[in-house]
Amino acid sequence: MFNKIYDKIKEFIINNYKFLIVWLILIFMFFYELPYVIYTPGGIVNLEDRIKVAGTNLEDNGSLNMSYVSLVKGTIPMLLLAAIIPNWDILDKDEITMEDESVNELLELERLYMQSSIDNATILAFTKADKEINITENVNNIIFIAEEAKTDLQIYDELLSVDGKKINTIDELKTIINKKNNGDTVKIKVNRDGKEKECSAKVYESGDGLKIGVAFLTTYKYTTNPEVEISTKSSESGSSGGLMLSLAIYNAISDYDITKGRTIVGTGTIDILGNVGEIDGIKYKLLGAVKNDADIFLCPKENYEEAIEVKNEFDLDIKIYSVATFDEALEILK
Repeated sequence: MFNKIYDKIKEFIINNYKFLIVWLILIFMFFYELPYVIYTPGGIVNLEDRIKVAGTNLEDNGSLNMSYVSLVKGTIPMLLLAAIIPNWDILDKDEITMEDESVNELLELERLYMQSSIDNATILAFTKADKEINITENVNNIIFIAEEAKTDLQIYDELLSVDGKKINTIDELKTIINKKNNGDTVKIKVNRDGKEKECSAKVYESGDGLKIGVAFLTTYKYTTNPEVEISTKSSESGSSGGLMLSLAIYNAISDYDITKGRTIVGTGTIDILGNVGEIDGIKYKLLGAVKNDADIFLCPKENYEEAIEVKNEFDLDIKIYSVATFDEALEILK
């Protein structure tokens, strides 16, 4: 019986080998990924659709949106299209991931950045709107360890204490380090995978002072009045929507509608003090905003010059504003 099945398969291959070869070539072309990615104009997300405030019903005529970049996999047909379409750009994968950093690790880091961005935006918006918010806990996760660092700490460890003292901010860590001498050992307690662990790090001297060669990112636990719920998608990550999210939350909990019937799109990170930070991919975010009929585009001051160059190059009909702080953005919209 096995021989009969084998003979039939062999006969089918002989009679249809040209067809099979064509299919194999097509499968290779459309599914095999070369070590490149393609940046294309993205879209926008209406953030007011993602925000639910207890006891309110948002009915703004306009909208507050964050813009995003679209990434296309580097298959052969897509790379050929990218060579033809002016605003599709090909990048080597090494340009978006470091040599020792896997894509999964990068995504995990970007999700952590997004959570920090949501927390910063919420705390800032409630503070600026003079609404009740109570921060109950700071959670500090290590996101970077320098090559020269001598430590058994690991990425994503939650920092609990340094030399027995709870650390809330990077300045508090610097204060402890600056009291040490070059070569001293600092004792660090962390939460790793749900278990407390005692670690250590050597203090060393660099061009800008004493350090232990680690950086951490802060997220927060808090309660608000009114209660606010912010939904995200599993595919979303990063911190570049922070500015627009803070404006959308502010708009949702205040009595004043800052949209005034306009489609407002923007990008930029935000910290808990309201400072707007630089982002990547401004070209693709601006083009995506225009594609979705935006009236206004807000961008960090560091990205403004590039945004104006893109506007002039593609003759875009949109108002672009440079903002350095949340207050500046609010003043422009009001």
